Amino acid sequence: MKRFIIIGLIIIGAIIIAITMGLFDKILGKQKEEVQKIETTVTHKEKWDFYFINVDDKLSSIYLDLGLKNIAPIKSQPNVMWISIKMNNPREDGLSSQEESSKLFNIEDKLVDALKQKFDLTFVGRLTSDFKRDLYFYIGSSTLYEKTISETMVIFPDYQFDYGIKEDSDWGGYFDFLYPSPQQYQSIQNRLVVEQLEKGGDKLEKERQVDHWIFFKTDSDRETFLVKIKNEGFGIVLSDFDKSFGEFPYRLHIKRVDKVDLNSVDQYVLYLWNLANECNGDYDGWETSIEKE
Repeated sequence: MKRFIIIGLIIIGAIIIAITMGLFDKILGKQKEEVQKIETTVTHKEKWDFYFINVDDKLSSIYLDLGLKNIAPIKSQPNVMWISIKMNNPREDGLSSQEESSKLFNIEDKLVDALKQKFDLTFVGRLTSDFKRDLYFYIGSSTLYEKTISETMVIFPDYQFDYGIKEDSDWGGYFDFLYPSPQQYQSIQNRLVVEQLEKGGDKLEKERQVDHWIFFKTDSDRETFLVKIKNEGFGIVLSDFDKSFGEFPYRLHIKRVDKVDLNSVDQYVLYLWNLANECNGDYDGWETSIEKE
């Protein structure tokens, strides 16, 4: 039994399941330059997700609201505030352990709720790394927050904590530190699609055809890309031109039989993603089938 996973648009209840992707390198590659001041007509839809990264050569996990990108920076919240909590029972690699996770979530919830009741602020995300969990907020007032933090942490006397605040009107901490790079964003999308495969009953054990779409500005760029993947076992499904595609009118659809576990997907998708960028192209997504048997 087969159903298809396509990066594109979500169709609920139909045979086709999809994850939005689009032209990410053009959108995210200029994330800092394209930051605009919030307009009152813009609405915020929360989109929480996580990814792993090395911070100061230490394995780290970042969990953030990706949806804030559409409204940030918020003029009324020009200060970044952080609360750093030392974990009592971390993993050996400095990340949070399963045993301590519920306590850490409880601390986070209490702090977020207490601060939101008294201040104009936005909780944007957290960093877990080096045996600490750091919570990040953007806040209007730069005073009096200390009392609320201290009063809340009294409930958790076994935990050491620290906090601080500084001006960051352009939300550089969010865009330049917490927000994933275009490549990391692609990896997040890969994980979401693999999770959809698993939800569909796929054990991720069977190799199957995986299709990829890449768009180019010129036919020469497309040919350069094809030369570079010549010995990688990819077959050409389609190579055409359509001016309605705008800046990237030269389309390439390729395929190869591959594994679909996350490590394997990241390896070949990020290879194609990086190669497309080198060739002035845009990697637009991948598709495969759900294999239940």
